[in-house]
Amino acid sequence: MSPEKMIYMANQIATFFKSQPGTNQAEMVANHLRDFWDPRMLRKICDHVAGGGEGLDDLAVRAVRMIP
Repeated sequence: MSPEKMIYMANQIATFFKSQPGTNQAEMVANHLRDFWDPRMLRKICDHVAGGGEGLDDLAVRAVRMIP
């Protein structure tokens, strides 16, 4: 999967969870990524965030940082 597609998908997920009630949206995004993304995709998005996270929504960045 291209980095652009992965960033697009992560941002879509973050946008959805921004509309959910509560204060744990980053945790909800992180849980969604853990539950539905392939381990290779998780490694790629974690590496992307470690490299600065260019193009990612702030909520997506915070969520990815919660993934070990």
